[in-house]
Amino acid sequence: MPEQPPYLRIADELRRRIAEHVWEPGDRLPSRTQIGQECGVGENVVRRAQELLISQGLLEGRAGSGTYVAEPRQRVRVVRSAARERRDGSPFRADMRDIGRAGDWESRTDAKVPAPAEIAARLGIDEGELCVRTAYEFLADGRPVQLSTSWEPYDLTAGTLVVLPEGGPHAGAGVVKRMAAIGVTISHAVEQPEPRTATAEEASLLGIQKAALVTHIRRTYYSDDGRPVETADIVVPVAHCEIVYEIPINR
Repeated sequence: MPEQPPYLRIADELRRRIAEHVWEPGDRLPSRTQIGQECGVGENVVRRAQELLISQGLLEGRAGSGTYVAEPRQRVRVVRSAARERRDGSPFRADMRDIGRAGDWESRTDAKVPAPAEIAARLGIDEGELCVRTAYEFLADGRPVQLSTSWEPYDLTAGTLVVLPEGGPHAGAGVVKRMAAIGVTISHAVEQPEPRTATAEEASLLGIQKAALVTHIRRTYYSDDGRPVETADIVVPVAHCEIVYEIPINR
């Protein structure tokens, strides 16, 4: 068996001390220098170990203050299911209500934004064609649990009551119901989840470390004639949320 990398050994030691209540939630850890001296490793090894445990939600870093044992925080269950689109009202609020949380969100919409190359490819349009872009910050009991950036082709909704996803009589109804209001029937969605680390901006918005793990979901809705009508980048912090896929069975 190959020898365990030093930072994983130190992470195991820090994890053990937390499990055995040597350090309690809210306690500040000793300095990296002190931990390194106790364990016979350098500060960079301790730093890597702490970053790993921060990404797993066991520790949290506080700028200018140090590293602390994280307070226990129940992970929010995020359900990805075709059935969620048929519920009354917002699917996110329904998901949060199912687990006894109050769901809400903040958003910012920019109209007539030129589509970047990747977004254009996902929407089946030319790079630079105009889109409506909406950035969302989803909250559970007032705490951020999910980010999403949505893109819709401007020529699809221009001049209609649903051109602004969070404005007008269909505000907040979700893509499926908004598109139905202008005669566009959505037949299915495709989601591609993958793990990565949070960017500095995402970490700041979600209240997590830059090194923390997130699940990045690329989701695209398609109309019944095969046209992509909306695509979104959804970012979910692994330490705070678990993603569950509900798969209907056709009988």
